[in-house]
Amino acid sequence: MERRTLRPRAGWQAKVEALGLVWHTTADGRPYWDEAGCYAFSRAEIAEIEGATAELYRLFLEAGQAILDRGLLGRFGIPDYCHKAIRDMWNEEPPALNYGRFDLGYDGKGPPKLFEFNCDTPTSLLEAAVVQWDWKEEVFPGLDQYNSLHDKLAAKWKDIAPSFNDCVHFAHIADEAGEDTVTVAYMRDLAERAGLETVPILMADIGWDGTEFVDLDLRPMSGIYHLYPWEWLVNEEFGRNAVQTMEQTAWIEPIWKMMWSNKAVLPLLWEMFPGHPNLLPASHDPMAGDYVRKPLLAREGANIEVRRGGATEASTGGDYGEEGFVYQALYDLPGEGENRPVIGAWIVDGEPAGMGIREDGPITGNTARFVPHVIQG
Repeated sequence: MERRTLRPRAGWQAKVEALGLVWHTTADGRPYWDEAGCYAFSRAEIAEIEGATAELYRLFLEAGQAILDRGLLGRFGIPDYCHKAIRDMWNEEPPALNYGRFDLGYDGKGPPKLFEFNCDTPTSLLEAAVVQWDWKEEVFPGLDQYNSLHDKLAAKWKDIAPSFNDCVHFAHIADEAGEDTVTVAYMRDLAERAGLETVPILMADIGWDGTEFVDLDLRPMSGIYHLYPWEWLVNEEFGRNAVQTMEQTAWIEPIWKMMWSNKAVLPLLWEMFPGHPNLLPASHDPMAGDYVRKPLLAREGANIEVRRGGATEASTGGDYGEEGFVYQALYDLPGEGENRPVIGAWIVDGEPAGMGIREDGPITGNTARFVPHVIQG
Protein backbone atom coordinates (compact mmCIF):
# COMPACT_ATOMS: atom_id res chain seq x y z
CA MET A 1 0.00 0.00 0.00
CA GLU A 2 1.75 3.10 -1.28
CA ARG A 3 0.62 6.71 -1.62
CA ARG A 4 1.83 8.40 -4.79
CA THR A 5 1.88 12.10 -5.60
CA LEU A 6 0.54 12.98 -9.04
CA ARG A 7 -0.19 15.96 -11.24
CA PRO A 8 -3.96 16.42 -11.67
CA ARG A 9 -5.29 16.17 -15.20
CA ALA A 10 -5.78 19.41 -17.09
CA GLY A 11 -9.46 20.34 -16.91
CA TRP A 12 -10.24 17.62 -14.38
CA GLN A 13 -13.19 19.63 -13.04
CA ALA A 14 -15.05 19.46 -16.34
CA LYS A 15 -14.21 15.78 -16.71
CA VAL A 16 -15.72 14.75 -13.38
CA GLU A 17 -18.69 17.08 -13.86
CA ALA A 18 -19.44 15.29 -17.15
CA LEU A 19 -19.77 12.10 -15.12
CA GLY A 20 -22.20 13.72 -12.69
CA LEU A 21 -19.82 14.72 -9.88
CA VAL A 22 -20.82 18.37 -9.72
CA TRP A 23 -19.75 18.65 -6.07
CA HIS A 24 -15.99 18.19 -6.46
CA THR A 25 -14.65 21.24 -4.60
CA THR A 26 -15.40 22.47 -1.08
CA ALA A 27 -16.70 25.94 -0.30
CA ASP A 28 -13.20 27.13 0.62
CA GLY A 29 -11.80 26.02 -2.73
CA ARG A 30 -10.13 22.76 -1.70
CA PRO A 31 -10.73 19.73 -3.93
CA TYR A 32 -13.04 17.05 -2.57
CA TRP A 33 -12.19 14.84 -5.54
CA ASP A 34 -8.39 14.84 -5.15
CA GLU A 35 -6.37 13.36 -7.98
CA ALA A 36 -3.15 15.04 -6.85
CA GLY A 37 -2.44 11.67 -5.28
CA CYS A 38 -3.44 8.04 -5.51
CA TYR A 39 -2.94 4.80 -3.62
CA ALA A 40 -1.33 1.75 -5.21
CA PHE A 41 -2.10 -1.71 -3.81
CA SER A 42 -0.72 -5.14 -4.51
CA ARG A 43 -3.13 -7.88 -5.55
CA ALA A 44 -2.50 -9.62 -2.24
CA GLU A 45 -3.55 -6.49 -0.35
CA ILE A 46 -6.70 -6.19 -2.43
CA ALA A 47 -7.50 -9.84 -1.77
CA GLU A 48 -7.13 -9.18 1.96
CA ILE A 49 -9.54 -6.22 1.83
CA GLU A 50 -12.00 -8.17 -0.29
CA GLY A 51 -11.88 -11.13 2.06
CA ALA A 52 -12.40 -8.91 5.10
CA THR A 53 -15.43 -7.31 3.43
CA ALA A 54 -17.09 -10.67 2.85
CA GLU A 55 -16.25 -11.80 6.38
CA LEU A 56 -17.65 -8.66 7.99
CA TYR A 57 -20.89 -9.08 6.08
CA ARG A 58 -21.15 -12.60 7.51
CA LEU A 59 -20.62 -11.23 11.02
CA PHE A 60 -23.31 -8.59 10.52
CA LEU A 61 -25.80 -11.21 9.38
CA GLU A 62 -25.21 -13.13 12.60
CA ALA A 63 -25.37 -9.94 14.67
CA GLY A 64 -28.67 -8.90 13.08
CA GLN A 65 -30.27 -12.19 13.97
CA ALA A 66 -28.86 -12.01 17.50
CA ILE A 67 -30.31 -8.52 18.01
CA LEU A 68 -33.78 -9.85 17.22
CA ASP A 69 -33.42 -13.16 19.05
CA ARG A 70 -32.14 -11.45 22.20
CA GLY A 71 -34.56 -8.52 22.10
CA LEU A 72 -31.88 -5.84 21.88
CA LEU A 73 -33.66 -3.25 19.72
CA GLY A 74 -34.42 -1.11 22.76
CA ARG A 75 -30.71 -0.98 23.62
CA PHE A 76 -30.16 0.49 20.16
CA GLY A 77 -32.51 3.38 20.98
CA ILE A 78 -35.00 2.28 18.35
CA PRO A 79 -38.61 3.33 19.16
CA ASP A 80 -40.83 0.52 20.37
CA TYR A 81 -43.36 1.00 17.59
CA CYS A 82 -40.67 0.08 15.02
CA HIS A 83 -39.68 -3.27 16.52
CA LYS A 84 -42.30 -5.45 14.85
CA ALA A 85 -41.69 -3.85 11.46
CA ILE A 86 -37.95 -4.49 11.76
CA ARG A 87 -38.55 -8.14 12.60
CA ASP A 88 -41.07 -8.53 9.79
CA MET A 89 -38.89 -6.88 7.15
CA TRP A 90 -35.81 -8.86 8.27
CA ASN A 91 -37.74 -12.11 7.81
CA GLU A 92 -39.71 -11.16 4.70
CA GLU A 93 -36.75 -9.66 2.81
CA PRO A 94 -38.62 -7.02 0.74
CA PRO A 95 -36.96 -5.80 -2.48
CA ALA A 96 -33.74 -4.02 -1.58
CA LEU A 97 -30.31 -3.25 -2.94
CA ASN A 98 -28.76 -4.45 0.31
CA TYR A 99 -25.66 -2.37 -0.28
CA GLY A 100 -23.34 -0.51 2.03
CA ARG A 101 -19.84 0.71 2.82
CA PHE A 102 -17.63 -0.74 5.52
CA ASP A 103 -15.21 1.92 6.77
CA LEU A 104 -11.93 0.20 7.51
CA GLY A 105 -8.52 1.00 8.89
CA TYR A 106 -5.76 -0.63 6.86
CA ASP A 107 -2.01 -0.09 6.54
CA GLY A 108 -0.96 -3.12 4.50
CA LYS A 109 0.83 -4.60 7.51
CA GLY A 110 -2.07 -6.12 9.44
CA PRO A 111 -5.68 -7.18 8.77
CA PRO A 112 -8.29 -4.52 7.93
CA LYS A 113 -10.18 -3.30 11.00
CA LEU A 114 -13.82 -2.25 11.04
CA PHE A 115 -14.69 1.27 12.18
CA GLU A 116 -18.39 1.19 11.23
CA PHE A 117 -20.87 0.09 8.57
CA ASN A 118 -22.60 2.80 6.51
CA CYS A 119 -25.47 0.80 5.06
CA ASP A 120 -28.55 2.98 5.43
CA THR A 121 -27.59 6.14 3.52
CA PRO A 122 -24.02 5.60 2.25
CA THR A 123 -22.51 8.35 0.11
CA SER A 124 -19.22 8.74 -1.85
CA LEU A 125 -20.90 6.29 -4.23
CA LEU A 126 -20.58 7.90 -7.67
CA GLU A 127 -16.93 8.73 -7.13
CA ALA A 128 -16.15 5.16 -6.03
CA ALA A 129 -18.19 3.44 -8.75
CA VAL A 130 -17.64 5.64 -11.79
CA VAL A 131 -15.34 8.65 -11.40
CA GLN A 132 -12.24 6.88 -10.14
CA TRP A 133 -12.59 4.20 -12.84
CA ASP A 134 -12.76 6.87 -15.55
CA TRP A 135 -9.68 8.53 -13.99
CA LYS A 136 -7.80 5.21 -14.01
CA GLU A 137 -8.66 4.53 -17.64
CA GLU A 138 -7.16 7.87 -18.66
CA VAL A 139 -4.19 8.12 -16.29
CA PHE A 140 -3.21 4.46 -15.76
CA PRO A 141 -4.87 2.52 -18.62
CA GLY A 142 -2.52 -0.43 -18.15
CA LEU A 143 -3.34 -0.94 -14.48
CA ASP A 144 -6.37 -2.46 -12.79
CA GLN A 145 -8.63 -1.20 -10.02
CA TYR A 146 -10.67 -2.96 -7.34
CA ASN A 147 -14.02 -1.81 -8.62
CA SER A 148 -17.11 -3.75 -9.70
CA LEU A 149 -19.49 -1.45 -7.84
CA HIS A 150 -21.24 0.06 -10.85
CA ASP A 151 -21.89 -3.30 -12.48
CA LYS A 152 -23.14 -4.93 -9.28
CA LEU A 153 -25.50 -2.06 -8.48
CA ALA A 154 -26.83 -2.06 -12.04
CA ALA A 155 -27.44 -5.81 -11.82
CA LYS A 156 -29.21 -5.48 -8.47
CA TRP A 157 -31.52 -2.74 -9.75
CA LYS A 158 -32.40 -5.01 -12.68
CA ASP A 159 -33.04 -7.84 -10.23
CA ILE A 160 -35.52 -5.91 -8.08
CA ALA A 161 -37.14 -3.84 -10.85
CA PRO A 162 -39.97 -6.36 -11.50
CA SER A 163 -41.08 -5.93 -7.86
CA PHE A 164 -42.34 -2.43 -8.64
CA ASN A 165 -45.49 -2.22 -10.72
CA ASP A 166 -45.48 1.56 -10.69
CA CYS A 167 -42.58 4.01 -10.54
CA VAL A 168 -39.98 4.46 -7.81
CA HIS A 169 -39.66 7.86 -6.15
CA PHE A 170 -36.17 9.04 -5.20
CA ALA A 171 -36.20 11.17 -2.06
CA HIS A 172 -33.55 13.21 -0.27
CA ILE A 173 -33.09 16.54 1.46
CA ALA A 174 -32.03 19.73 -0.29
CA ASP A 175 -28.44 19.52 0.93
CA GLU A 176 -26.41 22.67 0.36
CA ALA A 177 -23.25 20.80 -0.64
CA GLY A 178 -25.09 18.71 -3.23
CA GLU A 179 -23.54 15.41 -2.14
CA ASP A 180 -26.92 13.76 -1.53
CA THR A 181 -28.24 15.12 -4.81
CA VAL A 182 -25.30 13.62 -6.71
CA THR A 183 -25.79 10.22 -5.08
CA VAL A 184 -29.53 10.13 -5.73
CA ALA A 185 -29.10 11.24 -9.34
CA TYR A 186 -26.67 8.36 -9.92
CA MET A 187 -29.07 5.86 -8.34
CA ARG A 188 -31.94 7.19 -10.46
CA ASP A 189 -29.88 6.66 -13.58
CA LEU A 190 -29.18 3.05 -12.61
CA ALA A 191 -32.86 2.43 -11.88
CA GLU A 192 -33.93 3.89 -15.21
CA ARG A 193 -31.41 1.72 -17.03
CA ALA A 194 -33.09 -1.23 -15.31
CA GLY A 195 -36.37 -0.19 -16.94
CA LEU A 196 -38.00 1.62 -14.02
CA GLU A 197 -39.83 4.93 -14.19
CA THR A 198 -38.36 7.29 -11.59
CA VAL A 199 -39.58 10.50 -10.00
CA PRO A 200 -37.38 12.83 -7.91
CA ILE A 201 -38.84 14.37 -4.75
CA LEU A 202 -37.58 16.17 -1.68
CA MET A 203 -38.37 14.57 1.65
CA ALA A 204 -40.24 17.72 2.69
CA ASP A 205 -42.54 17.35 -0.32
CA ILE A 206 -43.75 13.83 0.48
CA GLY A 207 -47.45 14.01 1.31
CA TRP A 208 -49.91 11.84 3.23
CA ASP A 209 -53.51 11.64 2.05
CA GLY A 210 -54.81 9.76 5.07
CA THR A 211 -54.18 6.27 3.71
CA GLU A 212 -50.94 6.37 1.68
CA PHE A 213 -47.96 8.52 0.72
CA VAL A 214 -48.36 10.74 -2.34
CA ASP A 215 -46.11 13.04 -4.33
CA LEU A 216 -46.78 16.65 -5.36
CA ASP A 217 -49.10 15.42 -8.13
CA LEU A 218 -51.00 13.30 -5.58
CA ARG A 219 -49.59 10.18 -7.24
CA PRO A 220 -49.33 7.22 -4.83
CA MET A 221 -45.76 6.32 -3.85
CA SER A 222 -45.45 2.53 -3.96
CA GLY A 223 -41.65 2.50 -3.92
CA ILE A 224 -39.36 5.06 -2.29
CA TYR A 225 -35.58 5.13 -2.47
CA HIS A 226 -34.63 7.41 0.41
CA LEU A 227 -31.24 8.92 1.09
CA TYR A 228 -32.56 9.95 4.48
CA PRO A 229 -31.67 8.07 7.67
CA TRP A 230 -34.26 5.78 9.18
CA GLU A 231 -33.57 7.19 12.65
CA TRP A 232 -34.67 10.58 11.34
CA LEU A 233 -37.59 9.21 9.35
CA VAL A 234 -39.19 7.34 12.25
CA ASN A 235 -39.07 10.50 14.35
CA GLU A 236 -40.82 12.61 11.72
CA GLU A 237 -44.51 13.47 11.99
CA PHE A 238 -45.31 10.74 9.43
CA GLY A 239 -42.89 8.18 10.88
CA ARG A 240 -45.66 5.97 12.22
CA ASN A 241 -47.42 6.12 8.86
CA ALA A 242 -44.26 4.83 7.17
CA VAL A 243 -43.99 1.92 9.60
CA GLN A 244 -47.69 1.01 9.40
CA THR A 245 -47.93 0.99 5.59
CA MET A 246 -44.88 -1.04 4.60
CA GLU A 247 -47.04 -3.62 2.86
CA GLN A 248 -48.12 -0.98 0.32
CA THR A 249 -44.98 1.19 0.18
CA ALA A 250 -41.56 -0.40 -0.22
CA TRP A 251 -38.73 1.67 1.25
CA ILE A 252 -35.24 1.23 -0.17
CA GLU A 253 -33.35 0.52 1.97
CA PRO A 254 -35.65 -1.35 4.41
CA ILE A 255 -36.15 -0.42 8.04
CA TRP A 256 -34.08 -3.32 9.40
CA LYS A 257 -30.98 -1.41 8.29
CA MET A 258 -31.46 0.53 11.56
CA MET A 259 -29.77 -2.39 13.31
CA TRP A 260 -26.61 -2.34 11.21
CA SER A 261 -26.15 1.42 10.82
CA ASN A 262 -26.37 1.96 14.61
CA LYS A 263 -22.97 1.91 16.32
CA ALA A 264 -24.44 -0.09 19.19
CA VAL A 265 -23.75 -3.06 16.92
CA LEU A 266 -19.99 -2.60 17.47
CA PRO A 267 -19.92 -3.77 21.14
CA LEU A 268 -22.27 -6.61 20.21
CA LEU A 269 -19.94 -7.78 17.45
CA TRP A 270 -16.99 -7.75 19.85
CA GLU A 271 -19.03 -9.68 22.42
CA MET A 272 -20.04 -12.29 19.84
CA PHE A 273 -16.66 -12.56 18.12
CA PRO A 274 -14.01 -11.53 20.69
CA GLY A 275 -10.54 -11.20 19.24
CA HIS A 276 -11.73 -11.38 15.63
CA PRO A 277 -8.92 -10.07 13.39
CA ASN A 278 -11.22 -7.66 11.52
CA LEU A 279 -12.80 -6.14 14.64
CA LEU A 280 -11.61 -3.59 17.18
CA PRO A 281 -12.49 -3.98 20.87
CA ALA A 282 -15.69 -2.02 21.56
CA SER A 283 -17.86 -1.38 24.60
CA HIS A 284 -20.79 0.64 25.89
CA ASP A 285 -18.54 1.82 28.73
CA PRO A 286 -15.30 3.84 28.68
CA MET A 287 -12.30 1.61 27.99
CA ALA A 288 -8.80 1.38 29.36
CA GLY A 289 -6.07 2.61 27.04
CA ASP A 290 -6.55 4.70 23.93
CA TYR A 291 -10.01 4.78 22.38
CA VAL A 292 -12.53 6.65 20.26
CA ARG A 293 -15.91 7.72 21.66
CA LYS A 294 -18.70 7.65 19.08
CA PRO A 295 -22.41 8.56 19.32
CA LEU A 296 -24.72 5.71 18.39
CA LEU A 297 -26.19 7.61 15.45
CA ALA A 298 -23.64 10.22 14.40
CA ARG A 299 -22.85 10.92 10.75
CA GLU A 300 -20.03 12.59 8.83
CA GLY A 301 -17.65 12.27 11.79
CA ALA A 302 -19.76 14.45 14.11
CA ASN A 303 -19.36 14.40 17.90
CA ILE A 304 -16.33 12.08 17.81
CA GLU A 305 -13.64 12.20 20.51
CA VAL A 306 -10.22 10.56 20.20
CA ARG A 307 -8.61 9.81 23.56
CA ARG A 308 -4.91 9.00 23.77
CA GLY A 309 -2.85 8.74 26.93
CA GLY A 310 -5.76 9.91 29.06
CA ALA A 311 -6.19 13.16 27.12
CA THR A 312 -8.32 14.31 24.19
CA GLU A 313 -6.23 14.22 21.03
CA ALA A 314 -8.99 15.31 18.63
CA SER A 315 -12.73 15.97 18.73
CA THR A 316 -15.55 17.25 16.58
CA GLY A 317 -18.76 19.10 17.35
CA GLY A 318 -22.27 18.36 16.21
CA ASP A 319 -25.82 17.66 17.28
CA TYR A 320 -25.47 14.00 18.28
CA GLY A 321 -24.84 12.21 21.55
CA GLU A 322 -28.16 12.42 23.35
CA GLU A 323 -28.87 8.85 22.23
CA GLY A 324 -25.72 7.55 23.95
CA PHE A 325 -22.17 6.57 23.03
CA VAL A 326 -20.02 3.56 22.32
CA TYR A 327 -16.28 3.24 22.84
CA GLN A 328 -13.95 1.61 20.34
CA ALA A 329 -10.23 0.92 20.64
CA LEU A 330 -8.11 3.47 18.78
CA TYR A 331 -6.61 2.38 15.47
CA ASP A 332 -3.68 4.46 14.26
CA LEU A 333 -4.31 5.32 10.63
CA PRO A 334 -1.28 5.32 8.33
CA GLY A 335 -0.10 8.58 6.84
CA GLU A 336 0.41 11.98 8.40
CA GLY A 337 -1.50 15.21 8.93
CA GLU A 338 -4.53 15.40 6.66
CA ASN A 339 -3.37 12.46 4.54
CA ARG A 340 -4.67 9.58 6.68
CA PRO A 341 -6.68 7.15 4.56
CA VAL A 342 -9.85 5.31 5.50
CA ILE A 343 -10.87 2.46 3.21
CA GLY A 344 -14.51 2.46 2.17
CA ALA A 345 -15.12 -1.18 1.22
CA TRP A 346 -18.39 -1.59 -0.68
CA ILE A 347 -20.67 -4.61 -0.65
CA VAL A 348 -23.78 -5.29 -2.75
CA ASP A 349 -26.15 -8.06 -1.71
CA GLY A 350 -23.44 -9.93 0.16
CA GLU A 351 -20.75 -9.62 -2.53
CA PRO A 352 -17.67 -7.38 -2.16
CA ALA A 353 -17.84 -4.72 -4.87
CA GLY A 354 -14.76 -2.50 -4.65
CA MET A 355 -13.56 0.40 -2.58
CA GLY A 356 -13.07 4.14 -2.32
CA ILE A 357 -10.55 5.97 -0.14
CA ARG A 358 -11.10 9.16 1.83
CA GLU A 359 -8.33 11.16 3.45
CA ASP A 360 -8.54 13.44 6.46
CA GLY A 361 -6.91 13.98 9.84
CA PRO A 362 -7.42 11.80 12.92
CA ILE A 363 -11.21 12.01 12.42
CA THR A 364 -12.70 11.46 8.97
CA GLY A 365 -15.37 14.14 8.57
CA ASN A 366 -17.51 15.69 5.85
CA THR A 367 -14.54 17.65 4.46
CA ALA A 368 -12.49 14.48 3.85
CA ARG A 369 -11.05 14.18 0.34
CA PHE A 370 -11.71 11.26 -2.01
CA VAL A 371 -8.47 9.85 -3.45
CA PRO A 372 -8.49 7.23 -6.26
CA HIS A 373 -6.54 3.96 -6.29
CA VAL A 374 -4.97 1.42 -8.62
CA ILE A 375 -3.69 -2.14 -8.39
CA GLN A 376 -0.02 -2.50 -9.23
CA GLY A 377 1.53 -5.77 -10.35
